Amino acid sequence: MRRFLIATVMVFIGSSAYADGGHNHHAVPTLNKQVGSKITYGENTATLTFGPIDLPAGHTEGDMGDSMPRFNFQLPEDKYLVGFRSAISTIDGKELPRNYLHHILMINNSKPSLTCPGEPLFFGGAGLEMAETQFPDGYGVKLAQSDKLMTVVAFYHGAPPTKDVITTFTMFFAPKSKPVKEMDIYQVGVNIVCFTKFGDRPADQTDEGIEIRPGVQVHTAPLKFSVDGCVKFAYPHGHDELLMIALENKTKNQTLLRTVPDVESDGTLREFLPHQVYKDAQGFPITKEDDYEMVMVHHHILQNKELQHGMGNYLLYMTPGACPEQKKTAAAH
Repeated sequence: MRRFLIATVMVFIGSSAYADGGHNHHAVPTLNKQVGSKITYGENTATLTFGPIDLPAGHTEGDMGDSMPRFNFQLPEDKYLVGFRSAISTIDGKELPRNYLHHILMINNSKPSLTCPGEPLFFGGAGLEMAETQFPDGYGVKLAQSDKLMTVVAFYHGAPPTKDVITTFTMFFAPKSKPVKEMDIYQVGVNIVCFTKFGDRPADQTDEGIEIRPGVQVHTAPLKFSVDGCVKFAYPHGHDELLMIALENKTKNQTLLRTVPDVESDGTLREFLPHQVYKDAQGFPITKEDDYEMVMVHHHILQNKELQHGMGNYLLYMTPGACPEQKKTAAAH
């Protein structure tokens, strides 16, 4: 089985290091060959284009991939993000396998993270799964004109030689005339998701994820939320050999999210099909008082002696406070 070590969309959210470049231990590698990045605007869209670049790019740092220079930008006016889509191809339009992409990370250096105090907000992105995202109608993430936004993009350094590769990340915005309820973002995962806590990781956990040994492995991690909220959308992220990720309320004995990816026969992750990506305007509540648990299940085929590294993460998009009460239907007579 081919092993694609896809760096997490969650792990490289960064600390203020991304803003000031002062962090070295987990620094994102840069390419010797300078390649371009640009942003173009439509009526209610903004498309970031990275490249063209020839792969492999010839610079690696461990297994963390070939990273392009960070791209900093600001929007021309206040916008509400209502969805996003990523793609990878050659410059002439030939679609490439999604596992050529290591990760795209979208970071707001002007807004603090709810999940990780002292770190900037990670508001979107993509890993191998490249799931197309569309929030429930009437909900969005505010990106202000004054916000200092940044993108980090990395390609898989094991990709076969490929000329003129480009990656795009398209953000969809609500029309100016449309009222939007603002959502916050909260990261959860079995692996540690906060940059400032990397030093506390157990020995079997690296930047690539948690070691997955032969056979079935179940990993869990306790979770306490720092805010009350109502989750409207959950963006899943995983690596090869993932069977399931889940979020459970242990206090109320409820499974809130249960997400199963579409995979190849050897466990290579294809994607999360739309019906497996949670999206609901009613939403479900999370609270500071209750105890929660993240769960991820992997199966590493026995004949593959090479270690795999797994992750199970969600980006939870939620409105602050309690969920609205469901309307009761009148009893039939």
